[in-house]
Amino acid sequence: MNPLGPFADRNAATPNVGEGAIPGLRGAPVRTPVRSSGVNTGPTLWPAIAGRVLTRQLWIELYGLPGYGTTLGFGKAAAFAATPRDFRPADLNLGKAVLGGRFPLAGSHMEAEAPADPWNRPSPSKAFAVDLHAFAWMPGLMLQGERGAREALRLTLAWADAFSRWSPFAWEPQILARRVYNLSCAAKKMGAVASETDRLRLADTLGRQARQLLRPPGGLAGKAERLVAAAVAGCVLAGKPGAALRKSALGGLPGALRVTVAGDGGHASRSPEAGMELLLDLLTLDDALSQLSETAPEAIGGAIIRLTTALRLQVLPDGRLAGFQGGGPSSVARVAAARAHDEHAEAADGAVGTVGGLNRIRSPLLTIMTDAGSPGRGAWSEAACAQPLALEIVCGKDRIVTGCGWTPRAADRQGLRLTPGHSTLTLGEQSFAEPLGGWKGELLGPRLFGRPYHVTSERRDGDGAVWLEVEHDAWAQPFGLMHQRRLYLDQRLDELRAEERLHPSSTHRDVVRVIAAPYAVRFHLEPGVQASLARDRRSILLRGHSGRGWWFRTDGPDVAIEPSVHVDEGLTRRSLQVVVRGSARTDAETKIRWKLSPAGAAGDPTT
Repeated sequence: MNPLGPFADRNAATPNVGEGAIPGLRGAPVRTPVRSSGVNTGPTLWPAIAGRVLTRQLWIELYGLPGYGTTLGFGKAAAFAATPRDFRPADLNLGKAVLGGRFPLAGSHMEAEAPADPWNRPSPSKAFAVDLHAFAWMPGLMLQGERGAREALRLTLAWADAFSRWSPFAWEPQILARRVYNLSCAAKKMGAVASETDRLRLADTLGRQARQLLRPPGGLAGKAERLVAAAVAGCVLAGKPGAALRKSALGGLPGALRVTVAGDGGHASRSPEAGMELLLDLLTLDDALSQLSETAPEAIGGAIIRLTTALRLQVLPDGRLAGFQGGGPSSVARVAAARAHDEHAEAADGAVGTVGGLNRIRSPLLTIMTDAGSPGRGAWSEAACAQPLALEIVCGKDRIVTGCGWTPRAADRQGLRLTPGHSTLTLGEQSFAEPLGGWKGELLGPRLFGRPYHVTSERRDGDGAVWLEVEHDAWAQPFGLMHQRRLYLDQRLDELRAEERLHPSSTHRDVVRVIAAPYAVRFHLEPGVQASLARDRRSILLRGHSGRGWWFRTDGPDVAIEPSVHVDEGLTRRSLQVVVRGSARTDAETKIRWKLSPAGAAGDPTT
């Protein structure tokens, strides 16, 4: 009987771990090699490129006209109504730093002590500039009481002085939406400490920016977020100007939500983090409408319910999100804030099922999430990753297996979106899809472009066990092979036994290919996870933050622990990856088996 089969003896002999073992083989490569997949966009993107060139130039010319700003000033509000609640936890230390003239944003910082401001000097990075102009510092600054409100008012009016005219970056739709949202949540408190003149200026600049959100460009991807921000601003501005703004935004929101939020609660981008952030925005809008004694449209309530239901499956036992398709794990505090309204949040750890193409199975100690869907298409793919059948595994409350953690906050590390940056199998050290770069990427955004692929999934639940089989055909065209990942979770023993199966595709048989292709099955480890290679170089002892050990075993021909990286809130941290390498024939079946089980059972070696 194969020692890694579903009915293997858990107490089978395991090789000893050598004393003083080093994490990895001698000469292990420092970087994960990634070769271009050779994806050629061809004429496929020509219509999108032509449309973007024409429309972008049109809006730049129109919005840049000297008198354009007057079209945003009709119907000036003179007072504030609602005080929307931002349910996200604010960073008190960030607020203190800004109050002291320091702006630590996106891993960089700038000194701009009052009466100076950060608007008339270059930003240290684009990510810093995005957070700065999105007013990401505003929530923390508002925690500083009256002094914070006065400084927030000064910075806001200084921004209005410098950027009152439309500009492509400062008024970019995504940045504008976040700035309007943050400004709306703080506006009434700032107005309370402002002079009459400054209060009117504050209301005017908020109204102008919110009205711009209702105008093109922007596209369908992100439209729901923009309309929510505009609607929140409409709740804040008093009188007819606020009511008109609110009516326009709420009128278009149901259609945008239908496209953005699927029936199962998954976000159209397939990013769990994007879904959670939209949920937090909708909760703020619902709160603002209730302050005005207005009932939220049915579409908003339905979207909140669906996103909340999806979140139960997307939150892992460590209290953070599953990090797939360009969505990061977020923080425990932020996730808890998004779940605070959910009466069934406590049962989420035991949740199983599929949402947004992510399949979750579990045992008492193991929780496994698998990406069983295709990346978003078109504009929805700007943060998508080429990660078919990627895994995340939480052992107890320790996240052990994850990916490289790429999110749009790490825009300069686009290579981590490729297949080797995730816990899955690659062939030929290639990625079948790549983000657009060069002038195409500048024009359309860093969309993921490559061969479309199809994923199938089958799950069977038995007495004390779960079978999950997922398969994709992304490697069928270049190598003629299908990749099937078969997972067997023994819920009594808390053992995960898996098989990576490569077999010839029934299509593309007439294409002449190389006889063999190198494969690599990667398991990226969470930063801080310790890994020790056993003497047989087939078994690895993994220890998470709690110190509990787990054995990873495989029958693959070559196993190594290699350096890797993990992006956390835009910052790159060192980590490790377990890599199983070998060669697969393109005309025959290849199987690689591996198993993850708790350490400390009878027969386990002493370390």
